[in-house]
Amino acid sequence: CVSLLLSKVLCCFFPPLPGTCPKPERLQNAELSESSKDIQDFPPGTKISFICRPGYVRLPGKPLTWTCGADLQWSSKEVFCTPRKCRYPGPLENGYFDATDLSFGSKLTFRCNEGYRLLGKEEISCDIQNEDVGWSGALPYCEIIPCEPPPKIANGEYQERASYVYQSSVTYSCLDVPKGSDPFSLVGPATIHCTSDAHSNGVWSGPPPECRVVKCEDPRVENGRKKSGFGFPYRYKDSVVFECNQGYYMVGAEVITCDENNTWDPPKPTCEKITADVCPAPKIPNGVLVPGKPAYSKGESVQIRCNAGCSFPDGSAEVTVTCQEQSSWGALQPCACESEGSGSTPVISYGRVIGGQKPSYFVGDFITIECYTGYTLQGEARIQYIGNNQWVPAVPTCQLSGYIIAIICVIVVVVAFLAAFWIYKKFFSQNGKRDSPPSSAEYKMCKA
Repeated sequence: CVSLLLSKVLCCFFPPLPGTCPKPERLQNAELSESSKDIQDFPPGTKISFICRPGYVRLPGKPLTWTCGADLQWSSKEVFCTPRKCRYPGPLENGYFDATDLSFGSKLTFRCNEGYRLLGKEEISCDIQNEDVGWSGALPYCEIIPCEPPPKIANGEYQERASYVYQSSVTYSCLDVPKGSDPFSLVGPATIHCTSDAHSNGVWSGPPPECRVVKCEDPRVENGRKKSGFGFPYRYKDSVVFECNQGYYMVGAEVITCDENNTWDPPKPTCEKITADVCPAPKIPNGVLVPGKPAYSKGESVQIRCNAGCSFPDGSAEVTVTCQEQSSWGALQPCACESEGSGSTPVISYGRVIGGQKPSYFVGDFITIECYTGYTLQGEARIQYIGNNQWVPAVPTCQLSGYIIAIICVIVVVVAFLAAFWIYKKFFSQNGKRDSPPSSAEYKMCKA
C-alpha cells in the first residue's frame, strides 16, 4: 500500500516521460520476472517478461512477455497463467459436496445425508503445497447417527440389540403377571424410534411408555343403561357406550374410555328427565347442531347443518328449527347424502371385514378388517371412507405369515429329496441289476 501510494505521489510530481508505455499493472496470476522488475522506463520496443505466481501454471503456447508498441500500449494482454487444480478428493459416502471447481483457492463444503453426521473438517481449501497445490485437509466421514440404548421401564421390556442407530425403533411390552393378579397395561406409545436433534446427536423420539395396573370402576348411569362395553373389570382404553331410558335425555358424552389415571374420560354422562318445556337435542344423521347442546328450552331455536355432500330434500344445506310444546321439534327433515360415488366394500384377499360392513358407505364410515388364519395384516385394521371409493389409511393387505412360508419351504425341500431318491432307485439301481444277467450267461458259456 505504501509503495502504491508513493508511486501515485511520484506520478503527480514526476509524470512519466513522454513517449513511454505506462508501468504494467499488478496481475493476479503472474508477476514480473527479476530482470523486468528493475526497469523504470518503458520506451517503444521495451520487452518485459513474467513468471506465474505460486498456485498458477503457464498455459501452453501463451507467451510470457509484453512489448511496448509504437502506440505506447502494451502488446496483447492475454491470460498466460491459469490456476492449478487440486485432485478430486473422491466421493463422500452417505454425503455430498459440489466438486465443479477444484482450482487453486477454491473451497469444498461437505454435507451429510439425513440421518448421518460429519466427522472431520466441514470445509477444505485448495492451497499451495510444496510448489504445487493440495487440499488443506483430508476427506471427512459421514457416520450414521447413533442413539444410546433406550431407557428400561419397570414391569416392561423390549428386544435388545447390539446398537441403535437413526430410524431404528424399539417396541415395549409389559411383563406377564401370575394368574389371578391384575395385568399391567402399557400406557403411552408402545414404539419409540431413534432420531436426531439440531446438533446431529442421537435422541429418542419420545419418552418410553409405562407399565401400570389400570382399573376403572364399573360405571353406572341412573335412568340409563349400557349399549356396549359390558366386560368388567375395565382396563386401560376400555370403552363403554350409554343410552338413556325412554323419557330421558343424555347430558354428556355417550362414549367414555378408561384412562391411565383409573378414571373415565370424559366423565360418565347423566340422564335427565324430559319435561314439557324441554326438547332433547334432535338426532340428525349426517348433520350437526349449531349451537350444540344436550337439550333446548321451549321456544329456543337451533340450526341444523348437513355434512359436506349432504343436503335437505329442498336442496338447502342448513335449516333452523324451534323447540315447541310437548318437547317437539315438529317435522324434522333428514340430511340426505348423494348416493353417487358411495363406497363399496373393498376386496381383501385372504381377509374379511369384521365390523362396519354395509351395502354402501358414506363419508366418515369406518370398517374393521382382519386376515384369515396364517396371514398377517399389513396396514391399519380400522379404515375410514373419504369419498370416491377411497379409504384412509389405505386398504390393508393380508400377507402369508413367515412361519407358513417356512413350512412350505420345508415341504418343498422334502418333496424334492424324495423325488431325487425315487429317480435314483428307478434308474441307477435298476441299471445295475440289468448288468448282472449278461455276466452270468458269459460265465456259463465259459464253463460249458
